[in-house]
Amino acid sequence: MEVIVPCHDGHMSDEPELPPGYPVQWEADVVLRDGSVGHLRPIMPADEKRIRAFHARQSEESIYLRFFAPLRHLSDKDVHRFTHVDYEDRVALVITVRDEIIGIGRYDRTEPSSAEVAFNVSDHYQGRGIGSVLLEHLAAIAQEFGISRFTAEVLPQNRKMLTVFSEAGYEVSRKVEDGVVALHFDIEPTDRSKAVAMSREHRAEAISVSRMLRPRTVAVIGAGRSPQSMGHHFLKNLLAAGFTGEAHPVNGNAKKILGRKAYDTIGDVPGHVDLAVIAVPADKVLGVVDECAAADVDALLIVSAGFGEAAGDGGDELQAELVRRARGSGMRIVGPNSFGLINTDAEFSLNASLSPDQPPTGHLGLFAQSGALGIAVLASAARRNLGISTFASAGNRVDVSGNDLMQYWIDDEDTHAVGLYLESMGNPRKFSRIARNLGRIKPVIVVQSGVSSYGTPPGHRVRRTKVRPAVFGAMLRQAGAIRVSNVHQMFDVAQLVVHQPLPAGRRVAIVGNSSALGALSAGAVAQRGLTVTHGPVNLRSDATPEDFREALTKAFDDPDVDSVLTCFIPPIAAHDEEVTDAVRAAAQKSDKTCVATFLGMRGVDSSTSMDEGGASGQAIPIYAMPEDAAYALAKATKYAAWRNKDHGLPVAPAGINRRVAEDVVQTVLSVSPEGRRLDADETSALLSAYGIELWPSRAVETVEEAVQAAEDMGYPVVLKSTAPMLRHQGGITGVRVDLANDQSVREAWASLHERLSPLAADQLEVQRMATPGVACVVTADEDPLFGPVVSFGVAGLPTELLDDIAHRIPPLTDVAVSELISSVKAAPVLHGHRGSTPVHRAALADLIARVSVMSDDMPELVSLRLNPVNAHPGGVEVLGAEVTVAPIERRADPGRRSLT
Repeated sequence: MEVIVPCHDGHMSDEPELPPGYPVQWEADVVLRDGSVGHLRPIMPADEKRIRAFHARQSEESIYLRFFAPLRHLSDKDVHRFTHVDYEDRVALVITVRDEIIGIGRYDRTEPSSAEVAFNVSDHYQGRGIGSVLLEHLAAIAQEFGISRFTAEVLPQNRKMLTVFSEAGYEVSRKVEDGVVALHFDIEPTDRSKAVAMSREHRAEAISVSRMLRPRTVAVIGAGRSPQSMGHHFLKNLLAAGFTGEAHPVNGNAKKILGRKAYDTIGDVPGHVDLAVIAVPADKVLGVVDECAAADVDALLIVSAGFGEAAGDGGDELQAELVRRARGSGMRIVGPNSFGLINTDAEFSLNASLSPDQPPTGHLGLFAQSGALGIAVLASAARRNLGISTFASAGNRVDVSGNDLMQYWIDDEDTHAVGLYLESMGNPRKFSRIARNLGRIKPVIVVQSGVSSYGTPPGHRVRRTKVRPAVFGAMLRQAGAIRVSNVHQMFDVAQLVVHQPLPAGRRVAIVGNSSALGALSAGAVAQRGLTVTHGPVNLRSDATPEDFREALTKAFDDPDVDSVLTCFIPPIAAHDEEVTDAVRAAAQKSDKTCVATFLGMRGVDSSTSMDEGGASGQAIPIYAMPEDAAYALAKATKYAAWRNKDHGLPVAPAGINRRVAEDVVQTVLSVSPEGRRLDADETSALLSAYGIELWPSRAVETVEEAVQAAEDMGYPVVLKSTAPMLRHQGGITGVRVDLANDQSVREAWASLHERLSPLAADQLEVQRMATPGVACVVTADEDPLFGPVVSFGVAGLPTELLDDIAHRIPPLTDVAVSELISSVKAAPVLHGHRGSTPVHRAALADLIARVSVMSDDMPELVSLRLNPVNAHPGGVEVLGAEVTVAPIERRADPGRRSLT
């Protein structure tokens, strides 16, 4: 994120004067507890006037609680000490809104591993979680400099600050001395402290979205009298949907628009404005944003185009300035270039969009990015009679994204399933984390058309990725998301998971009135990995609705059936509605999943008929073809299995010394600031800090050196080439194994030199002979977009030729590690293929767990490759390792709350 220094006119300067050593990477926009945004940054000498103004606004009580004295005025010496820090032993952070400091947090190192921490929060902003945010960021920074413990002194009556410490998730010790509460606690992240931080992030971001989707007052800025104007459309649709709140047009050139009084500026609108819809030319937007900030508007929906998507016209710079001004003033943005927001809840009836018709009320939450797709998505849902709870179009996605909407949908009782159409993804690591939480209670259906360089739309801010597209699919599977290829498939799945119970298993019954359709249905079901355990039951083509009811009842009552697929070809004399009633009546008596294929029909059964007990039944999803029904059923079944399984516990291997590993990395980077590959000793030290033993090897240049190395290590040994080219040449052998004496070493040396010298691949090394086993590859890569990615494969042809490699995104659970091992196609060779003894799977899993924790802990670890990893019945040995470290600016999801 760029460093932004507020100017005295309230705007943001893009030419800041920064003090030496100013840590740009600590800057962050954070969502506060009430859903507003604050800008967190390190303090600077230029903040002297702001510090004095902040202190002058504080009450006498707040001053006393902070300084233990009625310090009404700060001395020049105090102000200088507060604002001049070294950004290591003395660190101070401020949170600002509209160029005004609203919170200060600082630590001062008192011992090599301990620092005293203190906070001061504006009286006008207390209760918004500012102290908690500052503590979280200070703790993360302190750990970068070897500080592991915080201390603090707090007056007993300062209950708010005591609460900040006690509720942060740390184990806090307290002691009262001389009327002051002395606290101390370790700041190493714990499962509890991480859970607290993520819970606070979730609540804050959910509230910020709620303020947009549940407004009481909406102002449409740029609403014109012309029916062709964008603002006119938004105001018209807002009023036509019956918005229950106040809707105000803002236009300085009109007195009334659509019967509503028009106001000259947003500042003239009476009362508080929750949501401002901005529909003015792009070059006017920044001025309007400043006016909204002055009017204390909560959130902005910007429908104007001409920003990042307008390449070559200064759109990127305009878009960046838009984000700076809005967030710097505490406001969140949907857009620009957004299609709009919809909330069908009758309490709000919000249609702040370009859709002329409000979608039917329902339980599917929808998110799209481009406006054109928004139109297609809403139209498709309407055709299927599939009701929507809420809809959002992110446009250029400069701020509010699908991650924010998912945070909101976790708690939204009106949303039972979620559909996301993603054209790009700015923070996959955070997406994975949030989607896992949402997916455990609600299905998440994802249509993905591009990731980073793979088809990113103009205007979307996305870091470039170095990983293969397969990593994105692995991330979705790990998060439990239901991945589909297009909108058609998304709604096929949605109409099932919204309106039917999830399948309890893979067993399917098929009932229909056509043998050809029954066979087609059975084939489609089997092709999707499901099993037909009942039928196909083929009724006569002229079967009556009662025949259908009876056959379906038998299918639902069969204990070997989890789901029922019924298919119907209507003869000339039959009535579709009568058959639909029969299907509905049979399904209402069962808690099993039901899907129907009525040729030529697609959507959701809209009947409101009641069952025999007077209760409203589940609507039946209807598909035009059996293949569509089988596809949706298979996706729902797979999701249900993921949701119901044991997801395991976070891996926490014993014997890890993170401080030693960090010392190794920082020592290397202090000498090689651009980063480099570690040498053998450095690699061994780094891996050892995480409990991974690297088998020693010795490079040799002569046969006598090889013999000596073998004697030092102890026979038997291996003599092998270190040339990288041989790893990719399956037909060339560059290794001699099981060398038991000096004569065998000499013979191996002569053989390899004769074979490899013409290829310039005769660089050799000696290593102790390992137990025969299965050679595996374990890697970890730090990707600019995805963050750490851990991969596993069986070495040799499976990985080099067949690309049989599995991926996961840390942090991992023990179940995720086990699934990573099992997910490669070559996994049977690990489990006793053709009578061989299975490898020590627990030891292999422990190694992968250690690699995952290391990669998650250390973003500077840009590449780690353990190859080969020898897995055998007695354990695993790491026979080779390559590690490259380099500095990185910041992860997209850095481990402390931040908008990216």
